[in-house]
Amino acid sequence: MQGLLKIRNIFLALLLCAVPAASFAQISIGIGFTIHTAPPVLPVYAQPPCPADGYLWTPGYWAWGPDGYYWVPGVWVRPPQIGLLWTPGYWGFVGGIYSWRPGYWGPHVGFYGGVNYGYGYGGVGFVGGMWQGGAFHYNTAVVNVNTTIVHNTYINRTVINNVTVNNINRTSFNGQGGLTAQPSVQEQAALREQHFQATSEQLSHQNTASQDRNQLASVNHGRPATMAMNSVNGRRYDQQGRIANGVASGQLTAGETRNLENREANLNKEVHNDRQANGGTLTPQERQQVNRQQNNLSRSINDDKHNAATANYGNNQVGARRDEQQQRVAQGIRSGQMTPSETARTENREANINHQVATDRQANGGKLTPQEHQQINREQNGASRQIYDEKHNEKTAPR
Repeated sequence: MQGLLKIRNIFLALLLCAVPAASFAQISIGIGFTIHTAPPVLPVYAQPPCPADGYLWTPGYWAWGPDGYYWVPGVWVRPPQIGLLWTPGYWGFVGGIYSWRPGYWGPHVGFYGGVNYGYGYGGVGFVGGMWQGGAFHYNTAVVNVNTTIVHNTYINRTVINNVTVNNINRTSFNGQGGLTAQPSVQEQAALREQHFQATSEQLSHQNTASQDRNQLASVNHGRPATMAMNSVNGRRYDQQGRIANGVASGQLTAGETRNLENREANLNKEVHNDRQANGGTLTPQERQQVNRQQNNLSRSINDDKHNAATANYGNNQVGARRDEQQQRVAQGIRSGQMTPSETARTENREANINHQVATDRQANGGKLTPQEHQQINREQNGASRQIYDEKHNEKTAPR
């Protein structure tokens, strides 16, 4: 018993040394726990569009509960007052123990362990926007904002390097074996400023995630069911992310992805036309209609991901090439480089190739002739060029 109390006291001392006094009340884990397992790497996800003027982005993070690590989705929230910015929490490894340093609101962004959460939080500071004249102005080169709804925007592309979630060091903790960042003079000064704890909405958001078993790392193996949301208790913005995960895992075939993305593209077109006809907004009836369609599409994604059809290409050269193409498509969906209509066209081409391979193998006892191998390779080369072109044109998924 005395040994357990000693460990607990050491852990509390580490937390007290690492966390500003004003933030101590926010600590929701750690007391009574000694965590020896590192948090999982940060998952790759697409940021949902800002729901309205005045909302600020708070990145997703791994929290700790009775059943281990669980993912709290990134979400747009309102700050407790004008002029405040969010400093994300982070995990620190000290004395053989992983401890959580909670986030807080303050006039400046402080130290968050050098963790690259993306979307403006590249490890140091925040470059996704700034307060000016009592209003928050969004840097649309970094954050996802629909400029027909939010007009306080600007573009600063000089800060793009390492500010998105894609292709980054996804390590989620600071300390031995993780990130080695140390607080700068400015970040140390930010620690001494007045801080405000997470809002009731943020606490409710974390509590909801803690009760969803699909968010547990032990269940999702680092791929949470919901990675990001547009607002607390709002619509879960994960349709494209769920499709991308299905493509990458093979749960969605090329034909299923084509059909889902065609429906998504038609819905995006409908929303665009409705907004254009109504001065950039949707009527209450249109919102209800869009929500019904999104619900139907969400059910279809779930059904297609859990039916018997899978993209299992086999352990062979042709199969490996097809799997590689699908991984590139999945990355294009996640990053927004490929719109639903572009994805639908690409997956239609892949579905045709898959059908041709199946037909040829059926006619030849399960194998392809050398001539058929050459023909499939030529077609895959063409599909590869199409994926590249669509990922590098100026079109991006609707934001």
